[in-house]
Amino acid sequence: MSEASEALQKIARGTGIVFAGTVISMFFGFLSRAIIARYFSTGEYGVFNLALTVLSIALVVATLGFQNALPREVAFYKEREPSRVRDLISTALIIVALNSIIWTVILILGAGNVAQVFNEERLAYALKIVAFALPFSALIGTIVSISRGFGRVREKVYFQNIVYPTAFLVFIALGAFLNFPFTYVFFAYVLAQVLTFLALTFDVWRIKLFEFRTSLDLRLGRELIVFSLPLLFTGILGFVMTWADTLMLGYYKSSEVVGLYNTASPIARLLPIFLNSAAFLYAPIASQLYAQEKLGELKRVYQILTKWVFLLTLPIFSVMFLFPEATIGFFFGVKYTSAAPALRILALGFMFHTFLGLNGMSLTVIGQPKLNMIGNSFAVIFNIVLNLLLIPKYGMVGAAVATAVSYFVANVFRSFWLYQKTKIHPFSWNYVKPLVISFVLLGLIQSLHLRVPNIWYAIPILVIFLGVYFFLVLLSRSVDKEDVELLLAIEKRVGVNLGIIKKVLRRFV
Repeated sequence: MSEASEALQKIARGTGIVFAGTVISMFFGFLSRAIIARYFSTGEYGVFNLALTVLSIALVVATLGFQNALPREVAFYKEREPSRVRDLISTALIIVALNSIIWTVILILGAGNVAQVFNEERLAYALKIVAFALPFSALIGTIVSISRGFGRVREKVYFQNIVYPTAFLVFIALGAFLNFPFTYVFFAYVLAQVLTFLALTFDVWRIKLFEFRTSLDLRLGRELIVFSLPLLFTGILGFVMTWADTLMLGYYKSSEVVGLYNTASPIARLLPIFLNSAAFLYAPIASQLYAQEKLGELKRVYQILTKWVFLLTLPIFSVMFLFPEATIGFFFGVKYTSAAPALRILALGFMFHTFLGLNGMSLTVIGQPKLNMIGNSFAVIFNIVLNLLLIPKYGMVGAAVATAVSYFVANVFRSFWLYQKTKIHPFSWNYVKPLVISFVLLGLIQSLHLRVPNIWYAIPILVIFLGVYFFLVLLSRSVDKEDVELLLAIEKRVGVNLGIIKKVLRRFV
C-alpha cells in the first residue's frame, strides 16, 4: 500500500469520528438553545447569543490563531526537530494562558461599553460573568490543537463534542426545572467550560500525551506568534464574512428580512461539514508529508480526499439546490420558504468552497498563512462592496449573492497560490468526470422545474438521481485504486463481507 493510501485511510477514519462528534455536539447544542429560547424571553435569548458572539471574537484574539497553527507546527517539528516539541507545547500553553487572562480582564472592564454599542444594558452583566470562561475555553482549544498535531481525534470528540455540550445541556435543563433566573445561564456556561477543561487536563496527564511544563522558549514563542498572526487575522476576517450580510440586512431592511435570511444561511453552512471534518487530521498528516518533502504523495492525498468530500457532500447540496422550499420548510416551517432563492445561491457558494478542497489548510501546511489572509481580505472587500450595492435593491437575494461571490473569490485565490507554490490542485481526471456528470444531471432535473410539497416527496427523486449518478460514475471508470483500498480497509475493520460491491468495482477499476 502506498504512503498516500495510508495517509488517506488515517484521514478517513478521523473524518468519520469527527463527523459523528460534530453531529452529537450540534444536536446537544440545539437542545440547549431550544431550552433557553423556550424558558426565557426573546430578548433574553438575544442577549445570550450576543454574549456568546462577543466571547467568540475575544476567543479568536486570545488564542492568537494558535488553534490553526499548532496542528501544523507540532507535526512539522515532530518530523524535523522532535527534541523541541515539548518546548513548543509548553510555550504555546503559557502564551495562550497569559493572553486569555489579559483579554478576560479587558472584557470585564469593557463590558459596559460593549453593551452600549448594542444598546442592550443586560449584555454588560452577562459579559462580566461569561468572560471568566475565556481562559478555560482558550486552553481547551489549544490542547485539542496540540493533540491534532499528534494525529489524534479523541480529545476533540470526547471533550469538545461530547463532555462540554452534555454538561451545558444538563446544567441548563436543571436550571429550567428549578426555575432559576436568567443570569444562571451564564454561570452554567462558565461551569461547563471549567468542568471540560479539568476533565481534559486530567485525561492528558493520565495518558501522558504530553507534559505540562512551565518552560517558556522566547525564540520559539516569537516564531509561533509570527506564523500564527496571519491565521488570527484570517479568523477575524472570517467573522466579518459570516456576519456582514446579516448586519447590513438589518441596517438596510428589517428584522423580518434578517429572520428570513437566517433560515437559509445556517442550512447552507452545513455543506462544508465533511470538508471541516476531513480537515481535522489532514493538517498534521499533510504537514508530515511536506516536512519529508513528499509533494507527490501530498498532491495525491489532496486530490483523492477532495473527490471523497465532494461525493459525500453532493446529496446534501442536491436537496438544497433542487428543493430549497422543501428544505427550509422542513427545518423552519412553510412561513420561511420565501428565503428559498437565497438558500439556492448560498448553497452554490458553499459547494464551490467544498469542491476545491482544503486549499486554505494546505497553504498553512506549506508555511504560507499570509496568503490565506490576503485571500480572505480580497473576499471581505468583495463581500462588503457587493452588500452595499445589492442589498438595498435585492434584499436577502443580494446578500446571498455577495456571500457566494466572496467565497468564490477567496477559494480562487487560495487555489491559484497553492498551485503556484506546489503545483497541487484537486482536478485529477477521475475527479473531473464525476464533476461533469453531476453538473449535467443537476441541470437536467432543474430544467424539469419540479415542485414538491415537502421534503418527503423529494427523497425518492434524490434516491433516483444518486442511483443514476453513481452508476454513471462507475461507467466512466472514475474509481481510483485508493478508493478500493479504503473499501477493503473498511471491510476488514467492520468485519462485513462486501463481496458484491467488490465484484462491481472490479469491472470498472
